[in-house]
Amino acid sequence: MREIKRLIVHCSATPPARDIGVKEIRKWHKRRGWRDIGYHYVIRRDGVCETGRPVQVIGAHAHGFNRNSIGICLVGGVDARGRPRDNFTDAQYRTLLHLLKFLVVSHRPAEIRGHRDLPGVDKACPCFDVADWLEAQAIREESGRVALERE
Repeated sequence: MREIKRLIVHCSATPPARDIGVKEIRKWHKRRGWRDIGYHYVIRRDGVCETGRPVQVIGAHAHGFNRNSIGICLVGGVDARGRPRDNFTDAQYRTLLHLLKFLVVSHRPAEIRGHRDLPGVDKACPCFDVADWLEAQAIREESGRVALERE
């Protein structure tokens, strides 16, 4: 198994009315010449989590950070005009929280970051402040370790 240092949260940059999943994103990524979908997990608008690229396989979701990370994509993230928006559903956020809790336990001491928070990244993705959201969910990082305070 690869050593996982980061769990990176992304968005699909699609409007909220467009409910897509692994199947559609895989097609987009293969059209770009990739061998598979770049993300390891995709969380649909209804909160269903779909498995993309196997976790044991290096992803293609954050240039320069793929080797030691897991990519998680929330469907949505832009408005009807393509502008960045935190328009994710409560179901998506619940699923994201459960998935991150599972992954943190499985891959200690992995840090959780939004794509936009990585060094050298100039994107809005995932269109919300992951650190602020984590704090509100009572997940905090201490010395590179994530502590889960409550279920």
